[in-house]
Amino acid sequence: MGQDKRIQPILLGSDFNVYGMARAFHEAYGVNSIALASAQLSPTKYSSIVDVRPQAGFNTPETFIKVMRDFIHNHQQDTDTAYILIACGDGYAELVSMFLDELSAFFICPYISHDLHQKLENKKDFYALCDTYNMPYPQTVFVAAEGAGQIDQLVDELPFDYPMVLKPNNSISYLETEFEGKKKAYFIDTAAEMKQVLKRIYTSGYPDEMIIQDMIPGDDTHMRVLNVYVDQHHNVRMMSLGHAILEDPAPAGVGNYLAILPDENDEICRRIKHFLEDIHYTGFANFDMKYDSRDGQYKLFEINLRQGRSSFFVTLSGENMAAQVVNDYVKQVPFEATTYVKGDAVWLGAPKSLITRYVDDEVLVNEVNRLYKAGNYGYTALYKADRSPLRWLQQTYSLYRYYSNFKKYFRKKTL
Repeated sequence: MGQDKRIQPILLGSDFNVYGMARAFHEAYGVNSIALASAQLSPTKYSSIVDVRPQAGFNTPETFIKVMRDFIHNHQQDTDTAYILIACGDGYAELVSMFLDELSAFFICPYISHDLHQKLENKKDFYALCDTYNMPYPQTVFVAAEGAGQIDQLVDELPFDYPMVLKPNNSISYLETEFEGKKKAYFIDTAAEMKQVLKRIYTSGYPDEMIIQDMIPGDDTHMRVLNVYVDQHHNVRMMSLGHAILEDPAPAGVGNYLAILPDENDEICRRIKHFLEDIHYTGFANFDMKYDSRDGQYKLFEINLRQGRSSFFVTLSGENMAAQVVNDYVKQVPFEATTYVKGDAVWLGAPKSLITRYVDDEVLVNEVNRLYKAGNYGYTALYKADRSPLRWLQQTYSLYRYYSNFKKYFRKKTL
């Protein structure tokens, strides 16, 4: 591909992840992004750097490919532009993989085949790969939908002690369900509670497996998050490890990080680098893991087949996320060696005063304060080059809303 082509990012979605990628493209190349989505969400509202074009039903295969074909038809004569397709949600990443061959004929598509996507998205298959590649994960039991009638017996025979974690194996089909008390993930304290929640989930029509896992002890400061970019020749070009120190306590936000500090761990990176290159992965990947003090191991929860929601942390640390794709496909910069990002900034997703109030570790609090005082911090959605009064007001309100969320939902996790 010609190195002098104009760059046009096409982002799929309109959420927080989309804004982070739009900001990365704007910071690196001064270009605005186009976002195709099923609806307009608040993180990209009133933005001057991303043009959101809502399309009803865009998250369904039929409408998705129709919209994409129409886009290709309307722009196929524009041979001077490199159209870079970036999925910013699980559903959109799957849709791109479903139509990868067709889309790749026009777009730059840093994604894997649908077969590999399905294998990695399914946690049972992913954990089998973890066994093969010696990547630890929590002790796990799968609950099949067809076994929903035997929930009482299954729960009574679970091989590990409470508290436990309960979460869906298929996050996409789970998103479509509605029922009282719905959460992204559940921290279960008793067998009675486990039975009640499982029955409620399957009564709602959820058709896939649920996952029950041993709860790794420790608060949010035991979490780590790894963002990776693998080039079109399956070389891991960039690895950025972050030390997540606080998560959103609200039911709809479980698993969303609110503060990340830079971190390094050669062993984690070595294992995951070998895994990704050996399976011939392509594109962005994001791993969530937690340190288990019982055996001294970092245990993987999942792989996200896209950049993480908080991946602007990588750009903030000096390694622009958008540049990974541009250097690979547009500028065709040859691979020389993996870049291990060593940042000196704290990424924040909530007010700093709230972070330091709810993080118990004094060393980590002092590090947040040091970086903040030095000006080495950033919020994904607060971008000085995109500062209309309406947008700034809306995003500031979204940040300070976390005070009420913590007051209502926060509970200390077991140490």
